[in-house]
Amino acid sequence: MPYERELEVALGAAREAGAILLHHYERGTESWEKAEDNPLTIADLESDRAIAARLTAAFPADALLSEETVSDPSRAAKPRVWIVDPMDGTKEFTRKIPEFCVSIALAERGVPVVGVILNPVAGVAIWATRGGGCFRDGAPVRVSPVTRLEDAVMIASRTEISRDKFKEHQGWFKELRPVGSIAWKLACVAAGEGDLNVSLAPKNEWDVAAGDCLVTEAGGVYVAFDGSRRVYNQPDTLIETFMAAGPPALVKAFCERENARLQRSP
Repeated sequence: MPYERELEVALGAAREAGAILLHHYERGTESWEKAEDNPLTIADLESDRAIAARLTAAFPADALLSEETVSDPSRAAKPRVWIVDPMDGTKEFTRKIPEFCVSIALAERGVPVVGVILNPVAGVAIWATRGGGCFRDGAPVRVSPVTRLEDAVMIASRTEISRDKFKEHQGWFKELRPVGSIAWKLACVAAGEGDLNVSLAPKNEWDVAAGDCLVTEAGGVYVAFDGSRRVYNQPDTLIETFMAAGPPALVKAFCERENARLQRSP
């Protein structure tokens, strides 16, 4: 398998971090707001330290980009960077909703080549390597075969749905299903447990790099509405374009219909 050692280390780091998150999830932990509507917990920080220790010990020449660690600007010049979210879905974690996860990716020259997403409450890990396929707890998985929007289960942000972000898309899908963490949503799409994901809010690289790898290796695409892909390890980690993930034909159908709708809008 390509990137076998990198995957082994990433899985070990994700499992250790997942055990930390599960411990705090079951027993409670201190939390505070690092920004409006953006909580942080002791669990995030402990998970971050555990992942960083494993990755830097195994691959000291690689750069590290993590949500909870101050970024070294020199990382942008390095060919390999680990892109980490020690807990994606902290809001779900604090509300006892089991839709948060550990997300670890390795990007090589801007392309995700290893991705691991682990949901500690579900006890599920989904991983992929470039050219090696995508697996759910060791069993190969593929994106959904659905090609028509009206047949699709679209999994989207609980927050975005509650704020009526999809008001203009009413009736487009078979089902609009709220799910927490964006990383977990992408993992679900990769494993065929949802047909399509559309995000109508900015994301950071650490939110989606691992999921991008999973979806791609499961036969899908993760693209902006104009069809472009993210090149990772940018100096500015914010992805301001809206993104869609799923089977290529289904994503194309959504993007074409959405772009047509936007052109008609005043």
